[in-house]
Amino acid sequence: MTDDDAVPGLPDAVPGPADLRASDADRERVSEVLRDALAEGRLDMVEFEERLDQTYKARTYGELAPITRDLPAAGAVPPSPVVSLRKEPVEEGSWAGRIVGGEGSSTWAVAVLSGFQRKGRWTVPRRFNCFAFCGGGEIDLREADFTAGEVVINCVAIMGGVQITVPPGVEVDVRGIGVMGGFDQGDTGVREDPDAPRVVVTGFAFWGGVGVERKKTRAARRQEKLDRKAAMREARSNFRDEIHGAHQRMLDSHKDLLRGIGHGHGHGHGHGNEVREERPERRYE
Repeated sequence: MTDDDAVPGLPDAVPGPADLRASDADRERVSEVLRDALAEGRLDMVEFEERLDQTYKARTYGELAPITRDLPAAGAVPPSPVVSLRKEPVEEGSWAGRIVGGEGSSTWAVAVLSGFQRKGRWTVPRRFNCFAFCGGGEIDLREADFTAGEVVINCVAIMGGVQITVPPGVEVDVRGIGVMGGFDQGDTGVREDPDAPRVVVTGFAFWGGVGVERKKTRAARRQEKLDRKAAMREARSNFRDEIHGAHQRMLDSHKDLLRGIGHGHGHGHGHGNEVREERPERRYE
């Protein structure tokens, strides 16, 4: 019997060819491997019953070997897979779930005496080109997905303008050139979130401009507003509890004071009853 014919659960030093007769103890060790595999989910009930039936019908090691060849021995730790067998959940709202790769859903936009918008749930390509002539464009990245960790937005604005809105945490690098126009660099800066993408803004503006602003989404602002209201409610509740506690302590103190005064009056009255005024006797002659 070769190494490939070794039976999990049986001694490694078993000599002899594959047609060597198996004992009841050998069959029981193989059945133990099958029971462990069933408990671990490696076999379903149908497979378990079929293999168990083959185990008790087996007469030689050659007949036992195929039954557990694809199963680890009892108590053995199987090797870890090279690739994870389960996908780790991506945290909701994290940048890891928004850098999706692939191609962008829109790669260019043009506004001539008109306007264009790219906003909401859309996928930013590695390079987005836009042109505005006597018109304007709006590029909103707050709810967008990204094909890469760094994207380029190339803007050409002639007597027009393009407004780019980015969410907090994103690094913005403005490299555009303005002639009688300009590129706003007020919201440039380093990445606050290391997992966030980097946005490079390039292009040319003539009698026009390209602006960049950093703003939270409406949902985020709404959540902040709700959080502030909840904090104010909690603060008011705590203040009411403190006022009520202080008032209750004042009442208790007042009651204790009244009880002390009442006790003092009662003691003095009793003492006065015990003392009798001695008057001199009058004698009548």
